[in-house]
Amino acid sequence: MSTIKNKIAGEWLSLEKYLPMDKTTATKDLEKFIEKFEPSKFKLLQRGIEIRGIKDLNRSISFAKELIDQLKLKLTVSHSAEMAMYGSFEVVYQ
Repeated sequence: MSTIKNKIAGEWLSLEKYLPMDKTTATKDLEKFIEKFEPSKFKLLQRGIEIRGIKDLNRSISFAKELIDQLKLKLTVSHSAEMAMYGSFEVVYQ
């Protein structure tokens, strides 16, 4: 069972219970992304993760998209004006 430390709550959580669809692929893709992107704060969501506390949002979103393309992960970046106010964006399973 794959686990990852939720940096907001400081707890070890299992990604499998948060992710729908093909849990193995989703878990592996999210784990690879988190390892390479190294977010300082993130929250596990039902469909992926929300990365928080970003100061340079445009640069971070661009880097996340490039990383997803380079690693050929089945993930996408999702963001809105409301999220931008809080310096956050989501990386979700396709």
